[in-house]
Amino acid sequence: MQGVFGNPLAEPGVVGVSSGAAVAAAAVIVFELDFAGSWTIAIAAFLGGLITTFLVYFLSREGGRTEVVTLVLTGIALNAMTSAGLAFLLFLANTSAREEIVFWQLGSLNGARWEKVGIVAVLAVVGVAAAIVMSRQLDLLALGDRAARHVGVDVERLRMKAIIVVAVLTGGAVAFCGIIAFIGLVVPHLVRLIIGPGHRLLIPASALGGAVLLTAADLWARTAIVNADLPIGMLTSLVGGPFFFWLIRRARRTAGGWA
Repeated sequence: MQGVFGNPLAEPGVVGVSSGAAVAAAAVIVFELDFAGSWTIAIAAFLGGLITTFLVYFLSREGGRTEVVTLVLTGIALNAMTSAGLAFLLFLANTSAREEIVFWQLGSLNGARWEKVGIVAVLAVVGVAAAIVMSRQLDLLALGDRAARHVGVDVERLRMKAIIVVAVLTGGAVAFCGIIAFIGLVVPHLVRLIIGPGHRLLIPASALGGAVLLTAADLWARTAIVNADLPIGMLTSLVGGPFFFWLIRRARRTAGGWA
């Protein structure tokens, strides 16, 4: 996402995948829908994330092209709408449903099962492989849309494919563990400091780094308080916020750019 948008602050939430998944999951919880047994919330969240992402993309298209600024602004507008929808669902919910929605939003691996791991593994392998295939074009896109077009990159097609890959990867993750903030934003910066900006290495290294950080956060969540399993999203935000602020301060001290 940072490569596609040319912005170090970009992450999957920009195109609404996380907020769309949250609304769909909340709707299932509030209205007590059950069309797939124990998989109902996960399937609804996955589809909600995909639908919201595609809405953002197609609403931002004009004349067969999608400008980055328009895409970001459309994402902000749709995120505001989904936030309002989520607030309304919380208002309709009873106490137990409201608690379930809030806990789901904070993220947890407490419900992890091997059959779910198998599904996410397939999505992760396919998604990361697709992203690596696009790595050379993403490197060229860093030169700017116009320069990338001059060297043969179909910028619009690349942007569409990248957003689809992001929607599938993020939707699959959020569907099973809720929203876990800052990992997708902070990890690429940290990895970039170590191995550089080339996407061929940056993408798989970020995937591995995100997995390591998530595992460490889950271990901390399960052991920080006796007989309690803290929401992982709360812990990653607690650590990720100050760390990201440090990255911003560090960038200001460098030669006017991001490391």
